[in-house]
Amino acid sequence: MKLQFRELDTELMRERAEAFYRQMSSRRSVRDFSDRAVSRDVIEQCLLTAGTAPSGANRQPWHFAVVSNPELKRKIRLGAEEEEREFYQHRAPQEWLDALAPLGTNEHKPFLETAPYLIVIFGEKFLVDAAGNKHKNYYVPESVGIATGMLIAALHNAGLATLTHTPSPMKFLNRILDRPTTEKPAMILVVGYPTENAEVPDITRKSLAQIASFLA
Repeated sequence: MKLQFRELDTELMRERAEAFYRQMSSRRSVRDFSDRAVSRDVIEQCLLTAGTAPSGANRQPWHFAVVSNPELKRKIRLGAEEEEREFYQHRAPQEWLDALAPLGTNEHKPFLETAPYLIVIFGEKFLVDAAGNKHKNYYVPESVGIATGMLIAALHNAGLATLTHTPSPMKFLNRILDRPTTEKPAMILVVGYPTENAEVPDITRKSLAQIASFLA
């Protein structure tokens, strides 16, 4: 198959790169979600974008469990808050709690019920063929991470707010969503619209000089 590649002139490249940066720099993690409905076809299109991500040996070792059922969202919230209580009260060292303090996070996760969609992202350790034979997947965390980043970008591009939520451990998600043990939960991606008066922490991002080095 011949590569389909359209080369752009340098000025257009700059314009597109700058425009995409401006768009993505407005993305913020939201914790105040509205229960306003989101069209399923928008979610589907964003998932298709995530599915174009590169992966080890092209195994595409991801599964996106899209949850809108209120009962399932309730179960996920209860399971997540149970783990989060243990984290905040017993597991987390003080240094970690101090780092989280400016963000205002705690064990209470009402957004898991309020937001219209939860996308639970699983990494597939094995590929199971038509005969039921298991074949190891490669670079699963890396592949899933790339796909998740592309999904977050696609959802933001579509005009939706997101929040990455990672209670630990997350095995309760396999049970609630009836996913096989060969899949490892990577995160819960909360998706929807922010409330009208939603607030986010006042944070800054590192400069280019702080995040990159150019070795000529």
